[in-house]
Amino acid sequence: MTDALKRLSDEGVAIWLDDLSRKRITSGNLAELIDQSHVVGVTTNPAIFQKAISGGEGYEQQLSDLATRKVTVEEALRMITTADVRDAADILRPVYDRTDGQDGRVSIEVDPRLAHNTPATVAEAKQLAWLVDRPNTLIKIPATKAGLPAITEVIGKGISVNVTLIFSLERYRGVMDAYLAGLEKAKAAGLDLSLIHSVASFFVSRVDSEIDKRLDGVGTDEAKAHKGKAALANARLAYEAYEEVFSSDRWAALERVGANKQRPLWASTGVKDPAYKDTLYVDDLVAPNTVNTMPEATLEATADHGQITGDTVRGTYDQARAELDAVAKLGISYDDVVQLLEDEGVEKFAVSWNDLLKSTEAELQRLAPTEA
Repeated sequence: MTDALKRLSDEGVAIWLDDLSRKRITSGNLAELIDQSHVVGVTTNPAIFQKAISGGEGYEQQLSDLATRKVTVEEALRMITTADVRDAADILRPVYDRTDGQDGRVSIEVDPRLAHNTPATVAEAKQLAWLVDRPNTLIKIPATKAGLPAITEVIGKGISVNVTLIFSLERYRGVMDAYLAGLEKAKAAGLDLSLIHSVASFFVSRVDSEIDKRLDGVGTDEAKAHKGKAALANARLAYEAYEEVFSSDRWAALERVGANKQRPLWASTGVKDPAYKDTLYVDDLVAPNTVNTMPEATLEATADHGQITGDTVRGTYDQARAELDAVAKLGISYDDVVQLLEDEGVEKFAVSWNDLLKSTEAELQRLAPTEA
């Protein structure tokens, strides 16, 4: 076992776990990961909750109580998921206090079926913040076109946000602009900007999965030589954009009154192609003031054999641009890829949520008390 996770933390990368379940909470596993593996945050999404709740362990009593109360399936699902997030937030509260609110965070996503509805996303975000009622919660809002004004509104109300499903550099700039606009609204409303935090979840591995598939379709040796490079290039250029925006005069005016930078968060960092090293999207995305949210397998792989050699992002921007240009010259449209990935991401989370509603409804019916 190396001390790669400590080295990663020392380089300014916050390690978050991309998973949550009630068993992980009640068994002490989450507390152990915080204590021993430098984990300082947790992210969830509809697919993670589907896996956790469908597995069933630890949820029976609450489901039985909810069935007895005859609550709707949607209310039941929110009671279950917010209970897990609240308990995880309590476990992470010492980290939140120690880091002045930067870490010790738990994310929970708005209903993914609302991804293209701005007012409903804002209303859901406010409801989730109220339901969880913990200062170290982040409400996840997707970076769809409808999500951008929702981000501004929610930040403007003083609610901290994790912006999710970012694939393109253009959309990422839109996300940062929405965050700054939200801070400006919060400032105008007299809110304390130092209490508002945000991360921008820039997805990594799925970019390689889609572009690699298209490179295989081109089929030439030249095309295949570019496999496994586009995702890192995309993420590194996102960090360049982050450096630019958060050194601007607009940002400086907000920073002077206590605002916090919106950190880039590397999401989808589990390697999909077994031909690549399993720590690729950790070792090669080390930069200050970032977050890497890892599935447990990636966390364990990094602990065991991660190669943390310092900053692997700054200084790579020209090379990254050249890599994306080379892919474009092979006839692969960047804009087409990132739009497809956003559409698929929203759809996959909506499918997971609908599946979870169905399985939860079946459990409520099974556990419903028989009428006397």
